[in-house]
Amino acid sequence: MRGALPDYPWDAMAPAIAQAAKHPAGAIDLSIGSPVDPTPEPIRRALRDATDAPAYPATTGTRELRQAIVAWYARRRGVELTGEAVLPTVGSKELVALLPFLLGLGAGDTVVHPRIAYPSYAMGAALVGATALAADDPAQWPETTRLIWLNSPGNPDGRVSDAAQLRAAVARARELGALIVGDECYAELGWAGEWATRPTPSILDPAVVGERDGRPDHSGVLSVYSLSKQSNLAGYRAAFLAGDPERVAELLTVRKHAGLMLPGPVQAAMTVALGDDAHVAEQRERYRARRAVLLPALQAAGFRVDGSEAGLYLWVTRGESAWASVEALARIGILAGPGTFYGEHSPEHIRLSLTASDENIRAAAERIIAEFAPQK
Repeated sequence: MRGALPDYPWDAMAPAIAQAAKHPAGAIDLSIGSPVDPTPEPIRRALRDATDAPAYPATTGTRELRQAIVAWYARRRGVELTGEAVLPTVGSKELVALLPFLLGLGAGDTVVHPRIAYPSYAMGAALVGATALAADDPAQWPETTRLIWLNSPGNPDGRVSDAAQLRAAVARARELGALIVGDECYAELGWAGEWATRPTPSILDPAVVGERDGRPDHSGVLSVYSLSKQSNLAGYRAAFLAGDPERVAELLTVRKHAGLMLPGPVQAAMTVALGDDAHVAEQRERYRARRAVLLPALQAAGFRVDGSEAGLYLWVTRGESAWASVEALARIGILAGPGTFYGEHSPEHIRLSLTASDENIRAAAERIIAEFAPQK
């Protein structure tokens, strides 16, 4: 199976990395969205206090963690759940890549994902021999579809699906008898238009899923969330899923057999993180300020910013090949991710991350303006 998989795309960045490293002031990496700000002290303290953990952790999560996830969905996403409808995961990437396997999918099954998308959706299909289909229009989803991934706010393009779009997608998934999963890891990071002042909608929102027996109908619908970005916990691998209790129970059984359990100290840290909104607001403000520096610099330099309504990235183009833009930025010591890593539908876009220090974001903006902006 390993021989049938493509090379890891980021390995192709080696020449750009080498070029950027030659810059006399050093390279600035805006290609990977890996947090650089400190993990909040209360979360770190919770981890330290829980390090006496000799027993195996519960795959289903501690009662306290499940309650914290339920409370978070109610408070931050407007979604009513029970403890049986949530499940911690070892980060969100493992779930994205393994979900087709956990569901028992294989040859003849179709996994749908966005046209411009994080590559792990397609990789999850490849790992089990299923067919990956990049299609945003529910009318294009075939009868063989068994799993549908939505990503809102999107990575890399930062686009947000409104409630009507999510509702249409859920309706089509139910027609097909497919599981539909909303990857919502950037939900707390809305910047433009209505999302600057209101939360981005969840796929589990009552306005999306409708009602059954007087309660929100989460049948066939799951939401995935990660604390990597909002709480600077990428190194903790702290994430969770929620939604249809029957599908959650099925996944719990398979994950028990596979030993996919979140370490006990991480569960304790997650519980604290989910109960504290103040640190999330503080981190959001950091990203907002960095975006306010980098975005106008790119625009002044002739880059068009598309999407980027929410999330951790700026999705931009100069109307040239993505690799030409990557190489041009590498010559001034800046690393960006080519749009070709996110499918064949974005050959001229690049992705720049806001997960760099304030100093590096300012320096990158200055280099971009100095190199590309028209001189007055």
